[in-house]
Amino acid sequence: MELSISANKQNAWWRSLQSQQESTRPSEENDSFSKYVPRHADGPLPEIPPRIHLLGLGNVGKLVAHSLRSIPQSPPITLIFHRRRLAEIWKRENESINITTDGITEARSGYDVEIVVPPEIHHGKIVKPNSFRPEPANVEESSTETTGDPGNREQHSRVAPPPHKTDSDEPIHNLIISTKAWQIVGALLAVRHRLTFRSTICFLVNGMGIIDEVNEKVFPDEATRPTYVIGIVSHGVHTKYGSLFSATHAGFGSIQLGIMPRYNLPAPISEPITSDPGLSDTASVDPVQSSADFDTNNTERQEVLWSPTARYLLRTLTRAPVLCAVGLSPHDLHLAQLEKLAVNCVINPLTALLDARNGALLYNYALSRVLRLLLAEVSLVLRSLPELRGTPNLSLRFGPDRLETLVVSTANVTSSNVSSMLADVRGGRQTEIQYINGYIVRRGEEIGIRCAMNYLVMQMVLGKGHVTAWEAQEETPMVGSEERKRREEKSKF
Repeated sequence: MELSISANKQNAWWRSLQSQQESTRPSEENDSFSKYVPRHADGPLPEIPPRIHLLGLGNVGKLVAHSLRSIPQSPPITLIFHRRRLAEIWKRENESINITTDGITEARSGYDVEIVVPPEIHHGKIVKPNSFRPEPANVEESSTETTGDPGNREQHSRVAPPPHKTDSDEPIHNLIISTKAWQIVGALLAVRHRLTFRSTICFLVNGMGIIDEVNEKVFPDEATRPTYVIGIVSHGVHTKYGSLFSATHAGFGSIQLGIMPRYNLPAPISEPITSDPGLSDTASVDPVQSSADFDTNNTERQEVLWSPTARYLLRTLTRAPVLCAVGLSPHDLHLAQLEKLAVNCVINPLTALLDARNGALLYNYALSRVLRLLLAEVSLVLRSLPELRGTPNLSLRFGPDRLETLVVSTANVTSSNVSSMLADVRGGRQTEIQYINGYIVRRGEEIGIRCAMNYLVMQMVLGKGHVTAWEAQEETPMVGSEERKRREEKSKF
């Protein structure tokens, strides 16, 4: 009897405690933690259009496009071609992307295609704006003209216009760009009128200093600048000679992603974006939105940390299991970028100059001395960067010994690979040396450090690229050379 009375008292006490907790629990409207939930300036989060545009179908671009189509309920993907002839080749190859992994080839289709011709830029000046000028329907391949110097030449083939969308004004909300670093400015200038401050651009490129160049030449107004997502790709992908829409996934890696934060942005007056381009203010064809789109009378400036489209793009990329994409904070991503830059400052230029695979740098005393001279300058510059002040273990993380360990381990793991810079030099194409060793030279000059070794290597790679291009122009025509030139034209991006 006493046990039953005590049990009843205990149950009554527990019910009263639960009722007190429910009465004191804050409602969803008055929740103090709701202020940490990202909100749009005009209210709740807007509806985000799911379509993803992909600009640049190199090795990384093909892997990303193929992986995004393999996830359940994959988003619609639009491939942007920068040459009109690519659309014809795309149609002949069954409008699919083929990725070979461990000898098994898998094809993915269902992509939309657009053609956007970028402007021609020489010495930082636009000499020909981007415009799609269709040729007569009966013109096949009348001529091929070469412009620019041999080291930075581009061939333009006049072909019949393909039956695909060209020079569209449809807004781009989610853009992934995976071109060469030196092609990014021209590629973005071609689609700048379709990007707004609500858009997100994901950069999957090598080198550093690209964001500063894009801000200066493409989006100088910070208030109307899209959100940036930076990606570091460690996958090993290579393409067979003449294969435009096929690639081999040889080395499994990861993609480290980070959203660049935007601070103190004014609240826009316009309505939230919608999935209908006709109802969205982002359908404007103005190159850059004017300051009239913002409430200049509102003195309260808002801090925007996460763009809705950036969060959507980050979630979509992390859903693809093949990509192994992970998100990092901006500071951690910057440190990872600098580590990869230090490795590329050694492996890429030395393999390009030696015309050898990555493994040639190992077990060679003379090359080890060159390696250490380069890393001594790189380490000094990285440890002196003003944005890294206060970083724990900075001198240890970017010390010459640790950087040498990273370079040797990377060369050992990828000993049979051909670096991207060596492939560009062999093909007579422009390299990304100015965004790798050139970045170290520029940052060193800003803080008063002269990087003679990196400057020497950069100029030697540039010079070898010119020599290779001149040799290709002056080579003696052989049987089958015309067919080979046509294959090279197809493989150019």
